[in-house]
Amino acid sequence: MKKVQVFDPALCCSSGVCGTDVDQKLVDFSADVDWVKQQGAQIERFNLAQQPIAFAENAAVKGLLERSGESVLPITLVDGEVALAGRYPSRDDLARWLGVMAPDAEPAAVVSSNACCGGGKCCG
Repeated sequence: MKKVQVFDPALCCSSGVCGTDVDQKLVDFSADVDWVKQQGAQIERFNLAQQPIAFAENAAVKGLLERSGESVLPITLVDGEVALAGRYPSRDDLARWLGVMAPDAEPAAVVSSNACCGGGKCCG
């Protein structure tokens, strides 16, 4: 399974879901991270305030920060490659990158090659 790393802006705690004025985006993303972990996925979060060395040691993250500043955060890497910057990924994004099915997603319909529309036959 793929590895996801999220480089958060400076937050008051590891998830940002603390204090009296909590950003709903952080609440939603924290729930999505918990869901992804329950699916067996590997996801790590790094907080700029608590783990600045992780930002400095990652060439992709460091380069984006040098070019665009902290406004580019959060940055999401999938297997070490930048997948998203400037916003948190949605549950659908995470599911797609990790190859798991989001809970509200329907399985793709499979058309049998013996069906009238399969195997080059016409349904008209």
